[in-house]
Amino acid sequence: MEKTITQFITLLTQTVSAYRGQKIERPPAEAVVNALLQAEKAAKQQRLTYPFESILGKWRLCFTTGTKKVKNRRGIKLGNGFYLPKFAAAHISFSAQDADKGEITNSVEFGSVKLKLTGPAKYVGKKNLLAFDFTQMQISLFSRTIYNGEIRGGKTKAEDFDNRPLSVLPFFAFFLVTPDLIAARGRGGGLALWIRD
Repeated sequence: MEKTITQFITLLTQTVSAYRGQKIERPPAEAVVNALLQAEKAAKQQRLTYPFESILGKWRLCFTTGTKKVKNRRGIKLGNGFYLPKFAAAHISFSAQDADKGEITNSVEFGSVKLKLTGPAKYVGKKNLLAFDFTQMQISLFSRTIYNGEIRGGKTKAEDFDNRPLSVLPFFAFFLVTPDLIAARGRGGGLALWIRD
């Protein structure tokens, strides 16, 4: 088990270094997906838990899998996985209001356009699960805000957030957290790897 942990940590660290532009070979997507799956399995077997403060801050999406629907079978199948292109910066950030509640911000920049979504979040430490809901959207063009307002029920939905069960909220289930990277499975089944910005 120890050898497996060393292998996936080494590969994911190499993935982060290559994405940041260090002169090392970028691991193939299939190898990154396998390393993420190994990390997820190890976290479950070892019943690892991470405190909310360990994921706070701003993170850049480096690698993601997405999912595909599987015909004639129940469930979903992981997509092949891909590195996010550097020209399309996607960031996620988490801030705390108290020990297990805070705010999530998800932003994507493509050229001169920036889309930013924000909303409330709550962290269930025993499950390493961050449930959230986006209630605000901001669109900027050339660093100038052209839209800033509520979405999907906005303020009312944000005020009612604490009363809503986890079963109806989007979430990330974190299975690997280090000072330099975080990895999680989303509610839809896809995997994601972020690096500290």
